[in-house]
Amino acid sequence: MKITKILVALSFLFAVSTAQAGEMTVSGSMQATYQSEIDRTTGNPLGMDREISFSGSTETDSGINVSVMQDFGDDGSFGDAKITFGNVGGLVDIYVGTDGSEVDAIDDITPTAFEEANGAGSGTYQDVGGLAAEMGIGFKTSLPIIGSVSGQYVPKADGSESADKTASGNSSGIAGSGTELVVKTNLGDVPFLGFLDGNTLTAGVAKEKLSTVALTTDRHEATVALTGSYGNFSYGYQVEHIDTGETVNSGAPSADAIEYRVDSIGLAYAINDALSISYNMMEQKQSAEAADSSFEQETDAINIGYTVGGITLGFQDASTDNANMVKDVSDDTRTVSIKAAF
Repeated sequence: MKITKILVALSFLFAVSTAQAGEMTVSGSMQATYQSEIDRTTGNPLGMDREISFSGSTETDSGINVSVMQDFGDDGSFGDAKITFGNVGGLVDIYVGTDGSEVDAIDDITPTAFEEANGAGSGTYQDVGGLAAEMGIGFKTSLPIIGSVSGQYVPKADGSESADKTASGNSSGIAGSGTELVVKTNLGDVPFLGFLDGNTLTAGVAKEKLSTVALTTDRHEATVALTGSYGNFSYGYQVEHIDTGETVNSGAPSADAIEYRVDSIGLAYAINDALSISYNMMEQKQSAEAADSSFEQETDAINIGYTVGGITLGFQDASTDNANMVKDVSDDTRTVSIKAAF
């Protein structure tokens, strides 16, 4: 009810404001890769990814900035879409729609020259950001000392992106709601920590009600990361915790829920404005509810990135032990990429 009242008030505010002429821009990229699978049959090593999005903005006489975005899938189908009302009350941005999610945007923010440790497919990891494909209502604001604060509420986490004047109905009858919150703090802005200026502490939490059936549990996500730089050297360490929840009534809450901890490290060095290298590591442990929790999955990767204008060349050599949480299984990959952005 409170959310409905807020939306009605915002609708009235926008209705009585005169919008100024806006502008529309198009951006995107195309990426071609050559990947060799060291421990599996490679087949055709060539791959391609393409992204394109339209964005536009305008401004009302009341000072509210209105921006929209729409992107497309590889097959040209509609992807994510979002409309944002900026500077509402001079304090906060409010948006409706989806473009990833607040927690998904910080799933691995450790620095890298090309890709995160398993970004080229070496190993399969659990990850935060389970609400990334959900339609929600979100906000972004900035607070003294605390820094950037953002969050999102998803009324029904059923994976549906409904058209206007429609509702998702019973597309996933047992799915519930979802919430998430992210805080980014420059440690130099915290009293008595001015000597840590340039270091950022990022924390995020999310909760998703996977099932409304009795004696099931919710999915919980939490992550914290410390990132910073010194000269040409940048560094980062991040921890993610994922409780996958229990979606089947087994007669005892959490009986089948498996928890994961993922640690990531990134160490990068910019040789010059165009060339950089990095070492990235990712490690995953699983709780005792899993069939075997006596081992951990670990990926080590060396990355090289070279950028000239809108062209980026990338290389990753990654090796994974106990891949996909299967003991003594390896998954090593070598990837070469060329990406053009516009």
